[in-house]
Amino acid sequence: MKFSGIDWPNWAPRETATLMFVRMDGMVLLIRKLKGMGAGLINAPGGRVDPGETPEQAAVREAQEELHVTPIGVRKAGELAFQFTDGYALRCHVYTAASYEGVPTETDEAIPLWVDEREMPYSQMWADDRLWYPLVLQNRRFSGRFLFDEGIMLGCELEVAPPAGEAAP
Repeated sequence: MKFSGIDWPNWAPRETATLMFVRMDGMVLLIRKLKGMGAGLINAPGGRVDPGETPEQAAVREAQEELHVTPIGVRKAGELAFQFTDGYALRCHVYTAASYEGVPTETDEAIPLWVDEREMPYSQMWADDRLWYPLVLQNRRFSGRFLFDEGIMLGCELEVAPPAGEAAP
């Protein structure tokens, strides 16, 4: 399977998921994922959208389940489309939050980690994160498409919205 061979305009995900990045004072709340897709990697809390839930509701619920925190000041940051060579296809809605309630707590799914955003542990994260997370830091909306063979990124395409206040060309 090649990235250029994927019919992205007609692509449809098998599942929809979320990521929630709580960002405060130059720090971001991440997790070391203990089970499920990406186990062992560092990521943001997140997971599958349940029937009847909006992606934003799912992102908040997943943060509550994985870390016992409730994100506050939630805003959409971007959207990602992942195609895997084994046929699996996943759409991921990326959110940020300006604050939270609760105490970040280790669960059977995740270990909480506060990380300085200037020192993101990209070598321990999914390969695509280093491409789009800098856009989160710039408060730029984005849309990405990625082809993976298990944990290896084979191809990608990223569209970035103009900075706030600038018109698109």
